[in-house]
Amino acid sequence: MLSSIDFVDIFAFVWFVVTLIGYQIVTQIPSLYQRSITGAIQGHRVAWMRTMASRDNRNSDALLLGVLSNGNAFFASTCAIAIGGLAAIVGSHEKSDGLLERLPSIAKASPLLVEIKVLLLIGIFVYAFFKFAWAFRLTHYTAIMIGAMPLPGAADPDALERHAMHTADLNGLAAAHSNSGLRAFYYAAAAMTWFFDPVVFIFATTAVLAILLRRDFFSRSRRIIAAEPS
Repeated sequence: MLSSIDFVDIFAFVWFVVTLIGYQIVTQIPSLYQRSITGAIQGHRVAWMRTMASRDNRNSDALLLGVLSNGNAFFASTCAIAIGGLAAIVGSHEKSDGLLERLPSIAKASPLLVEIKVLLLIGIFVYAFFKFAWAFRLTHYTAIMIGAMPLPGAADPDALERHAMHTADLNGLAAAHSNSGLRAFYYAAAAMTWFFDPVVFIFATTAVLAILLRRDFFSRSRRIIAAEPS
């Protein structure tokens, strides 16, 4: 079976998996996390929850959380549609193979390799679906935490501070899962180039890695959020 798959295809797939998993692991290192846009925005979440704990009216906080929740629901629905479409391709691979052969610049590949490429895309969107779905649920839990936030003066200040910090941490966890889902979309775009050529797939994966590195660690938006000089 593997004899029908070229070494370049195997290398491209391994490079893709290494960059996808490796980036996820490396960005969770505390020293790097604090320098990332994710770490910078988490500080603002803490400030948000502390400010919310100091006021009686929290309607605006509920509205903001609703916007975040709707975004996760939208992307989860998009993933479900993508999974359904790709599953249909697997179920009718003879027709899909004929369609791919008629497209320009598509690399010739064995039926096994074509199925692997489609299954890779399905796996990415399944992963993204679970990430967005769990982020959607966590925003609901965050809303409950906000509802349970004691009013100023009705609780011990230390207890109010702890509750605000726990709410900020839960909100940050929801954002972390949402970010993982968004990164999966980046990698899905790279995986689609495998249909054209494995070398293009390698370059696309490397390009996605470079884009993520720049946006997470070297972007202007990160400097603004972290209140660093331009």
